Amino acid sequence: MIRKIIRIDESKCNGCGACAEACHEGAIGMVNGKAKLLRDDYCDGLGDCLPACPVEAITFVKREAAAYDEAAVQAAKRQKNEAKNTVSEGCPGSRAKLLRPAASAASQLLQWPVQIKLMPAAAPYYSGADLLIAADCTAYAYGNFHNEFIKNHVTVIGCPKLDSVDYTDKLTAVLQANDIKSVTLARMEVPCCGGLEQAAREAIRASGKDIPLRTAVISTDGQLL
Repeated sequence: MIRKIIRIDESKCNGCGACAEACHEGAIGMVNGKAKLLRDDYCDGLGDCLPACPVEAITFVKREAAAYDEAAVQAAKRQKNEAKNTVSEGCPGSRAKLLRPAASAASQLLQWPVQIKLMPAAAPYYSGADLLIAADCTAYAYGNFHNEFIKNHVTVIGCPKLDSVDYTDKLTAVLQANDIKSVTLARMEVPCCGGLEQAAREAIRASGKDIPLRTAVISTDGQLL
C-alpha cells in the first residue's frame, strides 16, 4: 500500500540515537552508527522521531510500504519487557553480587554485573548509591578511571552505537525502584555517545525524582574535557 512513512537521510545522521529513543514502536535502530528504519510495519507514520533529530535527517515520504501492524509492535514490546525483567539463573556472568575489593586491589568496582542490559532493576547495592553511567570506551581511554569515576559508585556501562536497544526504560526502572543519591554520566566526545547521555537525562526525568546529574566528557586521546 502507498502510505506516509519516515525517511532517514544517512548523509545527515550524526549517530546520536535520539530518534531511536523517541520511536516508541521500535521501528528505528542504530546500525553501524547510523539510524535505520528497521521495519516498515513498525512505523505508525506519526513522526514522534522527527522533532528528536537535532540535524533534521528525518522527513516524511509517501511510498509503497507494509501497513502499520500494531499487534506486532505490542508483541515486540512485551517480549522486550519480559527479557529486560528476567534475571538469568543459568549464566553466572549475569548473577548480581556485591563486590568487596581488598584495600590493595587496583579495581574499585563495587558490584557485578555492569552491563546495563544485564543489571537488575533492584538490588541491595543500589540503596543510597551514587550511580555511574559510563560509555564502555571511557575506562579504556581515561587512565585513572577506576579512582576518579568508579570508586564509591555503582557502575553501569553501555554503548548506544553497538547495542540496538534503548537504555531509557532500564535506567528509569533502576532510578524509580531505588534510592539513588546522584548520577554521574561519563561519555566519550564522539557523537554516538550522545545517545547514552540522552537516555540518562530522560530516565531521570521519567523517574519523577530530583536526582543531580554530572556529565564528564573524555576525549579520544584520554583527556578529561
